[in-house]
Amino acid sequence: MTPMTPMTPMTQTAPDPELDRELREHELAGRLHRFEVDRRDFLKTLGGGLLVCLWAPAAQAESTAAAIAAAPGSLESGRSGGGHELPRELSAWLHIDPDGHVTVFTGKVEVGQNIRTSLAQQVAEELRVPLDAVRMVMGDTALTPWDAGTFGSRTTPTMAPQLRAAAATAREMLVDLAAQRWNAPRGTLLADAGRVVNPATRRSLGYGELTRGLDPRAAVKTVSVAGTPPAATALTAATAWKIGGTPAAKVGGRDFVTGRHRYTSDLFRPGMLHGMMLRPAGFQATLVSLDAGRAEQLPGVRIVRDGDFAGAVAPDAWTARRAIAALDARWKVPPQPSNRELFDLLRQPGGAGERGDAGAQVAGSVEQAAASADIRLERTYTVEYIAHAPLEPRAAVAEWEGPRLTVWTGTQRPFAVRDELAEAFRIPAEQVRVIVPDTGSAYGGKHTGDAAVEAARLAKAAGRPVKLVWTREEEFIWAYFRPAGVIEVRSAARRDGTVVAWELHNHNSGPAAIGTPYEIANQRIQFHPARSPLRQGSYRGLAATANHFARESHMDELANAAGLDPLALRLKNLAEPRLRAVFEAAAAKFGWGTRQPGPGRGFGIAGGTEKGGFVATCAEIEVEPGDRRVRLRRVVEAFECGAVVNPNGLRNQVEGAVVQAIGGALFEAVEFENGSITSARFAKYRVPRFSDVPEIEVVILDRQDLPSAGAGETPLVTLAPAVANAIFAATGIRLRSLPLAPHGLGDRAPA
Repeated sequence: MTPMTPMTPMTQTAPDPELDRELREHELAGRLHRFEVDRRDFLKTLGGGLLVCLWAPAAQAESTAAAIAAAPGSLESGRSGGGHELPRELSAWLHIDPDGHVTVFTGKVEVGQNIRTSLAQQVAEELRVPLDAVRMVMGDTALTPWDAGTFGSRTTPTMAPQLRAAAATAREMLVDLAAQRWNAPRGTLLADAGRVVNPATRRSLGYGELTRGLDPRAAVKTVSVAGTPPAATALTAATAWKIGGTPAAKVGGRDFVTGRHRYTSDLFRPGMLHGMMLRPAGFQATLVSLDAGRAEQLPGVRIVRDGDFAGAVAPDAWTARRAIAALDARWKVPPQPSNRELFDLLRQPGGAGERGDAGAQVAGSVEQAAASADIRLERTYTVEYIAHAPLEPRAAVAEWEGPRLTVWTGTQRPFAVRDELAEAFRIPAEQVRVIVPDTGSAYGGKHTGDAAVEAARLAKAAGRPVKLVWTREEEFIWAYFRPAGVIEVRSAARRDGTVVAWELHNHNSGPAAIGTPYEIANQRIQFHPARSPLRQGSYRGLAATANHFARESHMDELANAAGLDPLALRLKNLAEPRLRAVFEAAAAKFGWGTRQPGPGRGFGIAGGTEKGGFVATCAEIEVEPGDRRVRLRRVVEAFECGAVVNPNGLRNQVEGAVVQAIGGALFEAVEFENGSITSARFAKYRVPRFSDVPEIEVVILDRQDLPSAGAGETPLVTLAPAVANAIFAATGIRLRSLPLAPHGLGDRAPA
């Protein structure tokens, strides 16, 4: 294989406010602690073949880079021109080996959302190869281009167009090579099923055959001189997709089902030790003293202390746990609040800022419109902190080789964790490699490198590789939480249901989806940051869940006050055709307006838009006799996110979001007091169970005329308000706090 030429980087310089906002939201958690096979060797293992565009002249490289940067929604080259660089060479994105197999490189990671499959589909579509010919290399900071992270439903609208552009460029270059070899007009040739075909002569060559035995630099140079630059921007329209847009089984799915897949906690390195951390007695605690005498008497145990950081390494995990239990530690824990003071704390001016229009979205005059309105409402809605509770707790394996550090860990942001490790150990980022095995769920909870830093610190002290796996209790206590929030809404409407004024103030839970999609002339909408008593950060759907809950609950309250059907009031104030379409699709499938609920049952509806997706949910609930527990019996959800890449994957995303949302809607809440979490196990923190899952019907609107948007988060955000509205319809009880009914409705009476 020809040696690689130096990369010529490309940097995005245009500011990207949306990416900046996403990154800020996902960096809320802060850090828990503060204190290499390289790419060339890896490519050698792939064998010979075409490192696409590696040997292209500068003009051709410019064309390729521009095509990738111009791909619809492409934002991955940097944050607001912050200096992160997107490689010009297609070899940074894909490799075609002599057998025609394709290896694709992306910094995105697979955490159960199935992007390994959907991204492979889109590469296969543009490159005209079978899906099983594509291998994805993901989330390895030594092998893949820099990436901001896997969050915010950004993979499909941002990374997919980049990889499609790279694949389309490679396809056209291969056609050029065949045209040169056959001395045929390139316009008469086509790429299909991993081959370039001449329909007139019925001759064909596989992609690997086209490059085998040739000097790639000479071949590409000849093509360039011939004046046929790659048509990288000629992406295939969704209406013409053959692999994209079709159901595809999960790549590697059998390995997950059979237990063959190796998660971080399954990894082993020669000479590896096991680590465990000494956790503080409470949040913001300082370690006053530590007596490690008893622990250090255990066989093979070493205790590591660095300020408030303390942990043990041992030959096995059980001995490490015994060592931590044997430590005599004294902590100083400052007084801290509990759940009882939470919402008052979040409203405090010192955290939330003075009420005013700084940073607010303002249109018209809310006061003047409300003064002449027939209906005026003012309500407050609250949401508790909730935990991510992933199937796979945090884990990391760390190994030092001299000054170089390699860490295997499950994270959504491998490059950010690389930088976090570099900062913690004061070494250049180039000396740190982060590798992400396909991970057992994240839900926004694995942005930081907590376990990675801990494992690396223990490994550095031990001089051997160390594996550290968080316990379930550690995951519940020391991970960050979805922010709690207080949302105040003031509105006014005419008797016919026209909403004329809307004012919303969100304290702490975040600005995502804070704007209203309804046509309201007079608005004031504002987010107020607060001083959170708990460590908080990203969660699937993040603030969009809180803001949709408040808005869609309040729209129901307006409908009730006006004596109108909840769907009719929404449609009356809605101009957005895509949102109207999902409302109508969900209502039609559910039978809204044509079915009547039975005794003790109620129907609710809610809808909205976030991250390029449009969603509407209809819910049917039943209030059981006796303890008056709320049971969700049926959910119909309509979702539209542009052109659908993998219908199976999308349906799974929507169904999974509905199931996860049940917990936050009905019973999930983090309980805390004086610096300690008191709900630190599943016995005290209820997540959805099989018995909680209702009949779920998903209606997918496939808009092949529109770019594909992400679907990982938006399907979650409308279940809670739909359930709250259904509870009101069944009982007359208006619940304005999430979770709605963790212990049933009890003796609560209609408001």
